Amino acid sequence: MSARLLFTDLHPQPADMQAEVITGLSRLRKRLPSKYFYDQRGSRLFDAITKLPEYYPTRTEIGILERYGSEMADLVGREVLLVELGSGSSWKIRVLLQTLKSTVYMPVDISREHLLESVAALTQSFDELEIHAVCADYSAPFTLPVGVNGGMRVAFFPGSSIGNFDPHEGRQLLERIGSLLGTGSKLLIGVDLVKDASMLNAAYNDTRGITADFNTNLLRHINQELDADFDLEAFRHEAHYNSIERRIEMHLVSVADQQVNLAGRCFSFRKGESIHTENSYKYSVDGFHALAGEAGYEAERVWTDADGLFSVHCLRFVGSE
Repeated sequence: MSARLLFTDLHPQPADMQAEVITGLSRLRKRLPSKYFYDQRGSRLFDAITKLPEYYPTRTEIGILERYGSEMADLVGREVLLVELGSGSSWKIRVLLQTLKSTVYMPVDISREHLLESVAALTQSFDELEIHAVCADYSAPFTLPVGVNGGMRVAFFPGSSIGNFDPHEGRQLLERIGSLLGTGSKLLIGVDLVKDASMLNAAYNDTRGITADFNTNLLRHINQELDADFDLEAFRHEAHYNSIERRIEMHLVSVADQQVNLAGRCFSFRKGESIHTENSYKYSVDGFHALAGEAGYEAERVWTDADGLFSVHCLRFVGSE
């Protein structure tokens, strides 16, 4: 039996991107949505980041999945409908697919080309797998494709992507995931843990400059999609740990006074002014369980590495009281 691949395109239209970018650049403290990092080039740059020696999250999470995958499968049940949010290159899901023995897998990712490449590669390894690939912005409400059947629904949300949302937004996202999959569904979610600031700062400021290229690629993507005229050489990458907020902040800092044109609008930048491009919040285990509880989940189990750098949680959605 050969793998079956279906594709649903719910990719946001350029008009949606334009509205969000203009809104962000019009703020007193300029911001851009981090989801627009992930065009095809940005997705490949992020793949390169995950292999850097300074970037511990990916290899640590994979190690947890490899060590405890059977326990996770026993807890969530086997032969489930497995929905992965922000599937990227679908590396981590391979461990779970082997242990869960799922027959239906639904990867959800905003980068259409990268998604199609990844699932095409996956079909070569899992002959009996039915794949329903969905190109969508999972940070916004969407519905599962019509006609997808299955018993228990399990969501996999790896990479500590929940940390890209501030706690209020993160709670709302968790609520939407629970509502999407239904009461009694389960969520396996990777969460980066609070640790020494020097290790965090190194992870987001690699010596090869790949993270800087990834950050700047956001402007390249906007130029291509919206016919803007950002000068990529006129912005520098900056990332630092904010110990008060417990988050890594990424910025693009203007190296000169300049103006940028986009959709008939002109945006002025002072030398040293930044565009806030991404947050990556870090949690304690108890702190994340409190957030999940506010979103209607019960914590069933947590797994960590020996050094306590990263965690994977199994949550059960029970809904609001």
